[in-house]
Amino acid sequence: MNSEFTIAVHCLLFLGVREGRIANSEDIAESVTTHPARVRKVLSVLRKHKYVTTKEGAHGGYMLSSSPCEVRLGDLYRLFAFGSFGPHWRSGDENSNCVVSSNIKEVMGTIYDGGELVVEQYLDSITLEEVQKRLTDKGKIRFDPNEIT
Repeated sequence: MNSEFTIAVHCLLFLGVREGRIANSEDIAESVTTHPARVRKVLSVLRKHKYVTTKEGAHGGYMLSSSPCEVRLGDLYRLFAFGSFGPHWRSGDENSNCVVSSNIKEVMGTIYDGGELVVEQYLDSITLEEVQKRLTDKGKIRFDPNEIT
C-alpha cells in the first residue's frame, strides 16, 4: 500500500467534516501532517476524478463534491495504490535449471494477484461514510472477515 491512498482518504474525510466549506492545501496538509505540495498532488487526482472541486482565488481551495456514502475505498485504492500489494521485485530467474528459481516469479505473481483481488473486494465493501462513522466511534468497529464476499 502506498501513502497516496491514505492521504486521499484523509483529504476526503477532512473535507467531508467541513460540510461544504472550502479548505486550502495548507490546512489539509496540517491535518494530514505532510507537505502541502504532496497534498496538492493527491488532490489533483481527486479533482480529475470529480471527488473534489476547486475554487480559484485568494480565498480559494478545495471542497468535497462526492457524497461520502457513494465513495468506496476500493475506488480510491485503484486510483492511488493498485498493484502495490505485491512487491515490484521478485526473486528467481526464468532461464534457470532450478525448478524453484525458474517458476517462482510466475507462481508468486498469481498469489499476489489473488491477494490484490481480496484487498480490492474488502475495500469495495467500505464507504467513506463508514470510515467517518468509525472515526466518531474512535475505531470501535474492527475488521470483520465476513465482510468479504
